[in-house]
Amino acid sequence: MTKLGDLKFPGGCATLPEGFWSAADVWIKKPHVVNKRLCGATETEGSDVDQEELRALLRDHRGDHRLCQDALSFLSDFAGQRVTFIPFEEDEDGKVSFKEGNIYQIQLHSTDCEEWTLELHALAADRWFSDGVAYPKLPWLTSDLLPKLLRWAAECKSSEFRSTLSLLPVEKYSRTYQQLKEKYKAMVKVWPEVTDPEKFVFEDVAIATYLLVLWEEERAAGALTARQSFVDLGCGNGLLVHILSSEGHPGKGIDLRRRRIWDTYGPQTVLEEKAITPGESFLFPGADWLIGNHSDELTPWIPVIAARSSYCCRFFVLPCCFFDFSGKYRRRRCKTSQYKEYIDFVSEVSRVCGFNTEEDCLRIPSTKRVCLVGKSRSYRPSEEAEAERRRASFIRGRQAGPGAAGQRPDGDGCPGGGTWGAGFQPRDKAEAVRNCAALPRQLVDGVVLRVAEALLGMTAGGGGGGGEETWNGGGSLSVGEVAGMLEPETLQQLKKECGGLQTLLKNNHQVFRVEGGRVSIRDWREKKASSTRPDTRLCWFHLNHPQGCPLLAQHCAFAHGQDELRPSTLKKIRNSR
Repeated sequence: MTKLGDLKFPGGCATLPEGFWSAADVWIKKPHVVNKRLCGATETEGSDVDQEELRALLRDHRGDHRLCQDALSFLSDFAGQRVTFIPFEEDEDGKVSFKEGNIYQIQLHSTDCEEWTLELHALAADRWFSDGVAYPKLPWLTSDLLPKLLRWAAECKSSEFRSTLSLLPVEKYSRTYQQLKEKYKAMVKVWPEVTDPEKFVFEDVAIATYLLVLWEEERAAGALTARQSFVDLGCGNGLLVHILSSEGHPGKGIDLRRRRIWDTYGPQTVLEEKAITPGESFLFPGADWLIGNHSDELTPWIPVIAARSSYCCRFFVLPCCFFDFSGKYRRRRCKTSQYKEYIDFVSEVSRVCGFNTEEDCLRIPSTKRVCLVGKSRSYRPSEEAEAERRRASFIRGRQAGPGAAGQRPDGDGCPGGGTWGAGFQPRDKAEAVRNCAALPRQLVDGVVLRVAEALLGMTAGGGGGGGEETWNGGGSLSVGEVAGMLEPETLQQLKKECGGLQTLLKNNHQVFRVEGGRVSIRDWREKKASSTRPDTRLCWFHLNHPQGCPLLAQHCAFAHGQDELRPSTLKKIRNSR
């Protein structure tokens, strides 16, 4: 084969050769990670072949000769530390042939000096065919794929979670997703909430796709015809409920706060505005599935509610924020990520509730995309009483133990007593703004001035004429060093806000630049001058910097005096999911 390119690994790379096979495995099983035009890969049967069998296979089936469906599409040579890819095509009659011109190979090469190189080879580069999708252009393999493989091999990180869409047929998911994306893309144009429409619309389309395919597979396995019913607890904007209902599944969504977009869905989408408190009044014996999509404080309760609603009730949860049965979830392990620990906790709740629990990763634009699915029970219906004792005991232990926060010790977690969650506190109906915007103006201005003076003091004496060359841009401090400058009372007040000190600094982006955990003075001379000048806020540098603003008034995006101020045209917004 002809060598098309190679890349050297950094010296002392301790992950090889095992990392090479991990990287190749990603390309084989998850090609969409690199090639965004692919939706995924489905593995078929594999077998071991020796060299003679391989030679016979390639000799007898070159060019357009037909192969059986069981032919290999890639060959892993563990001794030679290389993977050879043989692409196949299936015609309308179901017959398969391989394209000799598109056979390529990735090889790990080592020298006596313990230097490692990753090489790309092609069998017949002059006959390479590219359709831009399944067959990428040959230079792309060298410029994009090879560097990715090298990085994966050098890192060799094993994921804490399952592969994406491991519980579903990838092809069916991809087809369904494309259909729903096309069907509901118009929602982006009419989205009345202040949240990003593209993110929320297409994320909910992806979650709906997952559930629809999951339920279709469930019906096929059980020879069922009736579509599953559902209740979405903490349904937020209600789009997931709308899609599932529109696709023929009876159900409803419940949330503490009504959203403006609810009015656009129509009467077939049932959405209820009410507080949800775990207890006898919130059981759903008629529902096949309970859904928790970023359900926050309800997340650990959803397996419990499903288990107590009926023996046939199943659940799907996509955890996001970390809550215990009452209050915030407190970490107990430090060797795993907080997210992984919380997923394990919710999975434990599910198992204690008597579910055979499965974990999967959704294909959504989010870092928190691990879902838990409880499709069946681990006990027989006749053992319900014993299963309930285990559930109640576990909930009592969590509410009394160190893992719970701010709860009262007067609940037993048992059904029959009205509410189950002692100390459970549903979120406020009026969502509090916690982004440092509600802090007293005097406090914010004081912190900004103090931090700015400290940064400017690091390079004091750099000039006093206000000229462009001598303007003092200050030094740089870590966020931790900035925190050390402030009083404990101030820090405590900031900690009550989401993000605390760092959020305050980022909110004041006119003054500060926060990157990589370090804070510095923002130099507006580095920013290309805009043709439009909002002038809706006073220039901090004009008012507070010892040398004034480095820009002339006509070039500054902020007003150099009260007489230049203009009224803001931005609407006051509130957070709304």
